[in-house]
Amino acid sequence: MDPHRARSFGSAATQYALHRPGYPDAAVDWALAPLPGGAGLQLLDLAAGTGKLTTSLLPRGTVVAVEPDPAMRAELRTRVPGVDAREGSAEEIPLPDAAVDAVLVGQAWHWFDPERAYAEIARVLRPGGVLAALWNGDDAHVEWVRGFHEAGAWASHVVREPDDEPRLPDHPAFTQDGYAQFANLVPTTVDGLVATLRTHSWALTAEPDEREAALARLRAYLATRPETASGEFELPLVTDVVRMLRR
Repeated sequence: MDPHRARSFGSAATQYALHRPGYPDAAVDWALAPLPGGAGLQLLDLAAGTGKLTTSLLPRGTVVAVEPDPAMRAELRTRVPGVDAREGSAEEIPLPDAAVDAVLVGQAWHWFDPERAYAEIARVLRPGGVLAALWNGDDAHVEWVRGFHEAGAWASHVVREPDDEPRLPDHPAFTQDGYAQFANLVPTTVDGLVATLRTHSWALTAEPDEREAALARLRAYLATRPETASGEFELPLVTDVVRMLRR
């Protein structure tokens, strides 16, 4: 975890809310599948950001959204009026013991201190409860998608190898309970993709000249590709979900 990069998102909270993708319903349903159906679930969106995952969770239960960054939390309250949004972190969750049926983490597990986070998540989860981490990422099976990462050559390799499966570290309080991946096609434009990339931590923390050079290389590459040369296209994202159960 790079603390500087972990704390960088608040400076772009509004743009993050505008340009970052949400999560497919199928991915959220799979994450919660071990739990009984109905709207009576108590759910925690941990490191909730601007509420991308919170929005998907609200129809499925009562949601508490915990977010450490005040600017991101303010944007969340604007985007999701009435949400129970609290200051806190994975390492210090502002909830009592055994308070929730599921803890969901969207696009944030890699910023946590794992041992401290596991202890806190185990504390607030009921026995048999779900811990699910979700990530949206570019589909590395698609050749032109791999190509735009190579063309940009930015300081963070944000597209993983096609056959790599993410996994959370083992912990005695949890049982591994599987992994699934879901298509998440996002209609966008060249300008939209560039705007999204500007909300990534590598761009927020890069030297301005380096960031603009990387984005210029990306634009030049996209202009050469038949999939994107018109300026409008579908970006083939995938949503990875890793699920664990509280012992």
